[in-house]
Amino acid sequence: MKLHNFFRSGTSHRLRIALNLKGIAYGYVAVDLRREQHLGDAFRALNPQGLVPALEVDGRVLTQTPAILEWLEERHPLPPLLPADADARQRVRALAAIVGCDIHPVNNRRILEALRRDFGADDAAVKRWCGRWIADGFDAIEALLAADRQRGAFCVGDAPTLADVYLVPQVESARRFEVDVSRWLRIAAVDEACARLDAFRRAAPAFQPDAA
Repeated sequence: MKLHNFFRSGTSHRLRIALNLKGIAYGYVAVDLRREQHLGDAFRALNPQGLVPALEVDGRVLTQTPAILEWLEERHPLPPLLPADADARQRVRALAAIVGCDIHPVNNRRILEALRRDFGADDAAVKRWCGRWIADGFDAIEALLAADRQRGAFCVGDAPTLADVYLVPQVESARRFEVDVSRWLRIAAVDEACARLDAFRRAAPAFQPDAA
């Protein structure tokens, strides 16, 4: 496998975590968003959307992180990132969707660039924008974690799931935009539990080859 990704991309970060958790080796191919390599012909030949990540597998190219994560779960089911219980799977998917559908899409790079370019937003305004949507989503996640009386050290249960795979990169992004994550005690605790696992540590943006 070859993972075309950018060290600071939240969606790339998710996929690195999942691959590490499942013990799947991959080649790291850096796509520098700062130099707009994702918009060049070479990368668009892999992914016409011009978005990272893209995963090359056996001559095919997989795109869209949610679809890739589901593919990984089906093709490499152990260790599972979705619980066996249907109610627990629903909780995992709901928590992941808050990040994947409600926080990240309005805070990703192309949206922030549009705010700067088309609406004249300065860095302070961009941080306020990001902080608003992160806070709204994290408030909901915190409430859902609090309501789950059977929750273990992670978002759902005592082992990482797709909910944690989605949450940890968003916590990383929140810190980058100077959002104080400590105000959400349960989210901070989950992040700390994940940070103790090698699969999460190795996936962190700071440890990627293009982070310099």
